[in-house]
Amino acid sequence: MTINVSIIGAINEVSADEWNHLVDNDNPFARFEFLNALEQHHCVGQTYGWLPQHIIVKDNNKIIAASPMYLKNNSYGEFVFDWAWADAYHRSGLEYYPKLVTSIPYTPATGQRFLIKDNGRYVELSQLIINTALQHAKTIGASSMHWLFPSTQDTEQLKHKDLMIRLGCQFHWKNNDYTDFDHYLSYFNSKNRKKIKRERKQIHKQEIDIEIRTGSDMNDELWKIYHSFYSSTFDKKSGMATLSLEFFKSIGETMPENILVLFAKHENEYVASAFCIRGEKTLYGRHWGCNEEFDSLHFELCYYQGLEYCINNGLTRFEPGAQGEHKIYRGFLPTQTWSAHWVAHPEFDTVIRKHVQHEYEGMQYYIKDMHTHSPFK
Repeated sequence: MTINVSIIGAINEVSADEWNHLVDNDNPFARFEFLNALEQHHCVGQTYGWLPQHIIVKDNNKIIAASPMYLKNNSYGEFVFDWAWADAYHRSGLEYYPKLVTSIPYTPATGQRFLIKDNGRYVELSQLIINTALQHAKTIGASSMHWLFPSTQDTEQLKHKDLMIRLGCQFHWKNNDYTDFDHYLSYFNSKNRKKIKRERKQIHKQEIDIEIRTGSDMNDELWKIYHSFYSSTFDKKSGMATLSLEFFKSIGETMPENILVLFAKHENEYVASAFCIRGEKTLYGRHWGCNEEFDSLHFELCYYQGLEYCINNGLTRFEPGAQGEHKIYRGFLPTQTWSAHWVAHPEFDTVIRKHVQHEYEGMQYYIKDMHTHSPFK
């Protein structure tokens, strides 16, 4: 047995089959096609400060494990916020960047961070990947190493190290064998059930039609329409639309069965869209945009249509994205998310550990409080 560990600067240094062989079927964001499209269509790289540094583990020249990793010169697109840490470094005359991040760029979705096919060697190989990442951080002089939104299994392995474990919260939906949307609503208390029915009726009253298209159903013109909605959201918020039109077209072609684009039409014109990616069991809501405001359209396109899709297609979970307490009243319940952090500077490590511990206690209270707002009977 000859184990070789390397760090590659582009995912296409390995083949799609070699990489995807390690990826769980419910983890579409970790697929070669998704990560390669980000790299090939300039959504990551020097411009946006996501430099690929992927870990590859080989046994007798066969890839047996991998981990997506990036060298960062900012904290944009991570959704586990460390801006305050960076600011404290800056005020102390120290450099916080570059840092290393194991994550899916611009994607706050929990999933595999250690891509390992052989369950019998999972502990051994995950610890090897963690040690490799930490050693690489030290070798290049990175300020810190961060694992964002790891799966529960990966989080357990990270807990074995002397790392800071940070608790977060999102609002996720679970399918309890609902037969249709009305069956789902029958589990709601009267107040929230009436509210959702009222919101859905508004879509009909405003004469809005909904179209749901897979990647195979899309064409160049539809992708242009979708991308204009996607970009408009960032324009309104003075943000940066980092995902290019060519990126979306690429994943629409290479992983069409995973892509869902939802369009809203009014008077035969497209007025809004939402974008989702589905795994084997989970639907992930990602992006929304509109060019005209309609009552309750955001809720319909981003939540209710996704819920119906999950129920009709036997999906067990729906993760609609980061943040948003308004989701709880629609059946998305508070769910723990995790991250793990290593900080090189000993004094800052001590200070940040205390902060993370206080944050952990506060987040536990927040999650407990949010459960009291559940809409279910």
